[in-house]
Amino acid sequence: MSLLSCQDVSVGYKNNILLTHLTFDVNPGDYLCIIGENGAGKSTLIRSLLGLQPLISGKITFGDGLKPNEIGYLPQQTAVQRDFPASVREIVLSGCQGRRGLRPYYNRQEKELADFNMERLGILDMAGRCYHDLSGGQQQRVLLSRALCATQKMLLLDEPVAGLDPNATGDMYQLIRTLNELSIAVIMISHDVEAVLTYATHILFIGKEVFYGTKDEYLKTEKGRLFLIREKEA
Repeated sequence: MSLLSCQDVSVGYKNNILLTHLTFDVNPGDYLCIIGENGAGKSTLIRSLLGLQPLISGKITFGDGLKPNEIGYLPQQTAVQRDFPASVREIVLSGCQGRRGLRPYYNRQEKELADFNMERLGILDMAGRCYHDLSGGQQQRVLLSRALCATQKMLLLDEPVAGLDPNATGDMYQLIRTLNELSIAVIMISHDVEAVLTYATHILFIGKEVFYGTKDEYLKTEKGRLFLIREKEA
């Protein structure tokens, strides 16, 4: 059963429809890369999948026990967010808010989950440090740990390596791949051609025309061949 299914979905705003009649499924273990032109609606689609932006039309359904508040989300960071004055543990724990509900405190199970996710991403020893004192790569590990506190099934990542140096970029991609190999479905917006070719199982291209299919199917299309040529020339 699909974790997520978009059926004839259109997204955008009242006076600006960005994307129309989109249909695709995401299954356990899929690694879907969303690529395409700037301003075409990639981030708006992600917000719609999370329920943060209402659909213009169509339907999004969830399966295999997945609930909308059980999707882990790693958004693009702003300069203000990078300077957020909170500890690493506080930020990671905030990923358990969907589990906490109306309780005014985190329980022991949620605290143990936060520690588990910090340990699996190699940042448990930083739990007491202030977030704004960390490097960009360390901050992204914190945010990924936070996202994992919300989910066991699906991660939505919006340009997760933006602004990172090459070493931190490689580390982040490896972490994401390891999680994907544990059957966590990944939906990632990316402009990184090499990463798409390396990691994607499926590709959603958004532009004047829309394509959804496997990576191999995409590379057989004209746009896919141009995509591959661009990578070889880079």
